[in-house]
Amino acid sequence: MKHSLLSVLALTAASAVTAQDLPNIQTDNDWFKSGETTIQELIARQANTGRAKNVILMIADGNGVGTNYATRLYVGQQKGKLGEEEVLPYETPDYHSALVKTYNINAQTPDSAPTAGAMNTGVKQRFNLINLTGDAIHDDCSTVAGNELTTFAEIVEGMGKSVGIVSTARLTHATPAAVYSKTANRNWEDSVPEGCTAQKDIAAQMIDAMTSGMLDIALGGGSRYFTPKDAATPNGGTGRRADGADLIADAKEAGIQYASNLEELNALDMSKPILGLWTDSHTSYEADRPATEPSLTDMTRTAIDFLSQNDEGFYLEIEAGRVDHANHAGNFARTAADGMIWTEAVALADEMTNDEDTLIIVTADHEHAIAFNGYCGRGTPIHGLCYGIAKEGEMHSDELNLADDGKPYSVITYTNGSGTILKQGEGKNDFSGSRPDVTQEEATDLDYLQQALIPMSSETHSGEDVAVYAKGPWAHLIDGTLEQNVIFHVMNHAINAE
Repeated sequence: MKHSLLSVLALTAASAVTAQDLPNIQTDNDWFKSGETTIQELIARQANTGRAKNVILMIADGNGVGTNYATRLYVGQQKGKLGEEEVLPYETPDYHSALVKTYNINAQTPDSAPTAGAMNTGVKQRFNLINLTGDAIHDDCSTVAGNELTTFAEIVEGMGKSVGIVSTARLTHATPAAVYSKTANRNWEDSVPEGCTAQKDIAAQMIDAMTSGMLDIALGGGSRYFTPKDAATPNGGTGRRADGADLIADAKEAGIQYASNLEELNALDMSKPILGLWTDSHTSYEADRPATEPSLTDMTRTAIDFLSQNDEGFYLEIEAGRVDHANHAGNFARTAADGMIWTEAVALADEMTNDEDTLIIVTADHEHAIAFNGYCGRGTPIHGLCYGIAKEGEMHSDELNLADDGKPYSVITYTNGSGTILKQGEGKNDFSGSRPDVTQEEATDLDYLQQALIPMSSETHSGEDVAVYAKGPWAHLIDGTLEQNVIFHVMNHAINAE
């Protein structure tokens, strides 16, 4: 009876006040009007239940909810805004969204290999393994046979579609390898243990995928794993393959075109398979990338142009791998620069495709141990020190907030990493010390490492949820809080819908 009465009272109160009855200072407010606009856009949104001809899975490695928040502010501030009001290309009402649980079947904090594998097979996997069932054991080659999972790329190739990979990491690294590889150890990039006959190394698997016609275009870094040990790579370094195989030569002999820089990429014939490797290892951070090296947007444009020639459609996985690496380094300035061009790649992929027949899914594989400090005023540089909140206007005050030690602090810190405030003493496990005093100029320098607490040579992932955004056929299935492997099932349903 009590609940019924409360419901009636709430309904009466709701009907007693409408937007038309509100004062002009409220309804004329820009925030109020923008909220009404958003509601109308959401009301007008219609579910697309057609069959997806194309699927683009875009993974910003390590770009969890926190990292994405910081990237949003950085992008907005680069445009001269205060930052928080920026809307990233995939944060608009025409994208559906959800939260994603990223754990591996045996790990609370996930690794990129099984997270990417879950998205490419529909099955959650073990830490450090790629595209094998939970019965496979890490680093044990004897458990590979019989536990191999079928990938989304293999499914769409059987439908006559083309397949492509774009990554700013090595093409043999965890996330891109999940498109084509099955391995008991993600680190078997150029070799497997002696006596292991159940699988090839990841680089060899990639060339097999290209020569068989399953993989049509692959653009990224990592030429050293395709080149014989001590032999010169096309990028000025030396190879690492102890078996002496020259996989780049094998690819060329099989009719696959090869490019080692932007000029060579632009000169290729778009009618034949393409392999592009710009660096010996991972590609350059965007903040350091030379003009001769293709950017993430350059690779995205080329891949979509190439794959769109297939009338049956395509599957393309695009990874911004170095967002993850800069987070591991505790260097948010480079994280942000790679995050910014990532958002441009998403916008470009959307622009180059048709919402009616292309499902675009934008997500991350995991988050990092990134944390945000308060209480900062609007407009505080997201990668800098925390300014106070002003009493008037929107912009921050000119005074830096101070911690109880009397020193300013940055907006972003990491809970662990090489930027630790603790200093090592004489013993291996002897750490002590206090925070250094940092200026705003120092904190916003490209090479600055955000302060961290727990000392580690490389900052770790975290187990927090990540977000997923989707538009196109069956994008409305992205909703609520999902297990990460469900992303595969959305893609698979979309390409098979009647």
